[in-house]
Amino acid sequence: MANAAANTAERPAERPSLTLTRRLRAPPQKVYAAWTQAAQLAQWFGPPNMKPATLQAELDVRVGGRFRISFTGDDGEYFEAGGCYREVVLNELLVFTWVWHSTPERESLVTISLKPDAAGTLMIFHHAQFFDETARDNHQRGWSSIFDKLDAFVA
Repeated sequence: MANAAANTAERPAERPSLTLTRRLRAPPQKVYAAWTQAAQLAQWFGPPNMKPATLQAELDVRVGGRFRISFTGDDGEYFEAGGCYREVVLNELLVFTWVWHSTPERESLVTISLKPDAAGTLMIFHHAQFFDETARDNHQRGWSSIFDKLDAFVA
């Protein structure tokens, strides 16, 4: 019994996560390209309150490769996020860390699965290991608005 209690105590606390599922009106190859080609990503990524033409993306899409995405909000605030690709499967899967430059100690993990669907692609987006529920909720709102832009871009 003491061993079981010790093992439970050593297990890290469950951190908040979110899963968003979207049916996109394009084949997986087109959705994958939108996520992995910097010129395409720059055309759809970012929140609605972003100054036009301020998004910059640098993507080295390979296991161990890094990425950096930056943009300026309507109010002039600068945002930058980056991370490292952990898994890359052409047209099927991207797994990468996600870190905002303003809170580098708060690394989270994004998994994007793309599956062929009758109408195009079923995208299952999982963002895990948030610092707290507030961070999760803010990201859920942000990702939801960004995915509306992705759907319009790939359609």
